[in-house]
Amino acid sequence: MGHYINFSVKAALTLVFVMAGTAKLLGADMMVTTFEAVGIGQWFRYGTGAIEVAAAALLWVAGLQMIGSGLLMITMIGATFAHLFVIGASAVPALVLGLLSAYIAFLHRGQLTAKRTTT
Repeated sequence: MGHYINFSVKAALTLVFVMAGTAKLLGADMMVTTFEAVGIGQWFRYGTGAIEVAAAALLWVAGLQMIGSGLLMITMIGATFAHLFVIGASAVPALVLGLLSAYIAFLHRGQLTAKRTTT
């Protein structure tokens, strides 16, 4: 049963972050407006979108799930602060996505101490 839950969480995160990241990369009006409000510049929208899409893909690469989920957690921490202190919108979606990313990171925490060998 746990395997299906883990798969479902990874699938949901992938769907959400690929959709949101793609919207950022393609310049959806809502994303352009949101990042304009943040005030750093549109380059930050492109960077965030690229991180979201790449990190979502890493959730499915053996040995790199911790990196992918860690990138998503960091991104959602930033999104939470942006929503709370700059944008003024609800930070609940970012918090939920951050917690789900943390759950996946926890599942793959062994990757932090895995010994790598080089040939």
